[in-house]
Amino acid sequence: MPGGRPAGHPRADVLHGSVAGRRVWRVSCGDVINRDRSITVLVEKNKVVLVGPPGETAVLTSGQLGQLRTALKEAAEQAERSR
Repeated sequence: MPGGRPAGHPRADVLHGSVAGRRVWRVSCGDVINRDRSITVLVEKNKVVLVGPPGETAVLTSGQLGQLRTALKEAAEQAERSR
C-alpha cells in the first residue's frame, strides 16, 4: 500500500498520499450491510475536509475510529500550518 504502514502498526489501514498536491488520508470502514468502504480526510487551504462513502453510512470499529482520530489530528495540524 503506497505510503502505508507495516502490518501491526496502529495505522496500518490508513493510506497516506497526495492528490493534486494535497495530503490525503483514507481510513477503511464498512457500511450498514458490512460492505468495505472508506472515509477520506484531506486539507483544503486551512480547512479539514471529511468525505464519507457517497450515499452511505460509515460504520467504524474501535480500531478504525482510532485511525480516523489520528488522521483528523494530523490534518488539523496541517491546516493550522496553512493559515
